[in-house]
Amino acid sequence: MRRSRPAAKPRQHARRPAKTANRNAPLALERFVPYRIATLADLLALGVSRRFGLALHEWRILAVLGEGRPLSAAELARRTTIDKGRVSRAVAGLMRRGLVEREADPFDARSTMLRLSLKGRATYRRIVPLAAARERALLAVLTAPERRQLERLLAKLHERAEAMLAQLGGAPDDDETAG
Repeated sequence: MRRSRPAAKPRQHARRPAKTANRNAPLALERFVPYRIATLADLLALGVSRRFGLALHEWRILAVLGEGRPLSAAELARRTTIDKGRVSRAVAGLMRRGLVEREADPFDARSTMLRLSLKGRATYRRIVPLAAARERALLAVLTAPERRQLERLLAKLHERAEAMLAQLGGAPDDDETAG
């Protein structure tokens, strides 16, 4: 006599728990999203910065100061996510070339503000169209819906990263900032 098998249970598509990464294993950089985003940003910026003889950190500082208002070195560090020491060295290089100037902070006599010089503003105006063209060329491989989705995803990831940083208690230490 043949025994019948019990009816098979319907397959459930429950999520499997994520595999726990071995804390001692090296990162797989080709799949590590922070690395991929950073290198993509650097590849784009290098094309512009090299053409004008700027280091990446100098280009980022020039770009932020190009928005118009004078900023302290600490605010530049925060806005560019470049550690204070690197900001200081980059600003010194930009000042030597006459692209950035210091001015007294009108609200704090102990502090100085940084702004683009006339030469710095002229350089910035020459760089902007090239940077915008590189962005357009990069995004040309995406459809309009994909570009909108990318914008939404980047905003979502940026918001999450800021929240994660806030949970740690504020700004990264100089050692934590990868620039």
